[in-house]
Amino acid sequence: MSGRKLVTMSSVLVWFHNDLRLGDNPALVKAIESGKPVIPLFTWDETDVDLHTGGAAMWWLHQSLNRFSERIEELGNKLILRKGDPKEIIDEIIDKHNVSTIYLNRRFEPQIIERDEKILNNIDYVMTNGNLLFEPENIRTLQDKQYTVFTPFWKNCNATQDEPHEPYATPTKIPAPEKLPDSLDLDDLGLMPEINWYTEMEKEWTPGEEEAIKMLRTFLKTEGSKYGRQRNIPGIRGTSRLSPYLRFGEISPQTIWHESKPYSDKGVDHFVREVGWREFSYHLMVNFPFLADKPLRSDFEKFPWNNNEEHFERWCKGMTGYPIVDAGMRELWATGWMHNRVRMIVASFLVKHLLIDWKKGERWFFDTLVDGDFCSNNAGWQWTAGCGADAAPYYRIFNPILQGKKFDTGGRYVRKWVPEVADIPNANLHAPWELSEGELQSYGVTLGKTYPEPIVNHEFARKRALETFDTIAPKK
Repeated sequence: MSGRKLVTMSSVLVWFHNDLRLGDNPALVKAIESGKPVIPLFTWDETDVDLHTGGAAMWWLHQSLNRFSERIEELGNKLILRKGDPKEIIDEIIDKHNVSTIYLNRRFEPQIIERDEKILNNIDYVMTNGNLLFEPENIRTLQDKQYTVFTPFWKNCNATQDEPHEPYATPTKIPAPEKLPDSLDLDDLGLMPEINWYTEMEKEWTPGEEEAIKMLRTFLKTEGSKYGRQRNIPGIRGTSRLSPYLRFGEISPQTIWHESKPYSDKGVDHFVREVGWREFSYHLMVNFPFLADKPLRSDFEKFPWNNNEEHFERWCKGMTGYPIVDAGMRELWATGWMHNRVRMIVASFLVKHLLIDWKKGERWFFDTLVDGDFCSNNAGWQWTAGCGADAAPYYRIFNPILQGKKFDTGGRYVRKWVPEVADIPNANLHAPWELSEGELQSYGVTLGKTYPEPIVNHEFARKRALETFDTIAPKK
């Protein structure tokens, strides 16, 4: 893909976005192969933060850029950091530093596509696919339509598409021009929050490409084969936890694909299938760009949401009175991450039990998750609400009590994140209100004081949700 060719110049520019890695980075590889000196650039537009990332992920981005900058310097170059309008920044660098071509990995979010088209207009550029296994436009049904159901989509990917390319080798040198553009210091980007609420995240995570590769290989060797059995148990480390590294491109899906092949079994295949779900969410956003703002099923636009602000705040703070829901929301706030099974439970609770618009939950997740990926987050919330592609039927309402008992049987997860109820026996841990007042007091719990009473009765909420959803999508 390219625009009008500029006059021959002496340097090329690599514009990094969510691809902060040296290994398997096609844009970087192609730039080096041009034989010209390379200017590595990262821009941060503080007036358009939603195009980049939410609040918690800004902490991750700061750490990731720090390590990425160090690695680029080890290869004889420097990552140029700039803040402001990316068009103005890039135009200035092109004019002052003899840039002939821009290299970048393709982005897929509708706003980003629109923005980048304006920036790249009349500039020679090379756009590569460094973020997905497949090109979304290439995956079509036999009727030449877009897929809206995951299973046939993933079958098509595996059966008819060319296998994802082997990961490109990490370069040993990035040639630099004699004079690089001026750069801000990392702190000047203002990514770190003014108030230190990220202490637990610092303990939990080590951003960066090297850590991502290490985590993938350790997971495949030790836990991959058990993934299918363990992935739904939040109290153990049964998942890869690679999602934030994928979010910032510290590891590529191609690397995951090829590193996984020698370990292929049911567990690892299931793990790679989850990478396929990420792929599906991008496929949807590219083919149905209105999903950025609207549900796939238009009848949901007239849904009579409740949107009780007090209920929403209690959900956000993990104070709903349902231990498995509260554990998940507190894990999210403390660590910037939440176990995937619990994500489904808390999302269903917000939409079905509280009848609060899924877009509010989507926004909260995007702002508090270190892996807050725009396309995946949107697809997940629309799936839970029943208004998106391959969506869970609206009448499928997770029972948070049964979900807790099934997937946190021993109570390890709830006891970690909701210590107020830690002494309650397993049989009652996920529904403490079923105990008498005296029994609760013997375990150090007073509902309404030491731990909230349920924000809503489950059976009432289920009946209300079914009746309300029936008004816009009658059950056949």
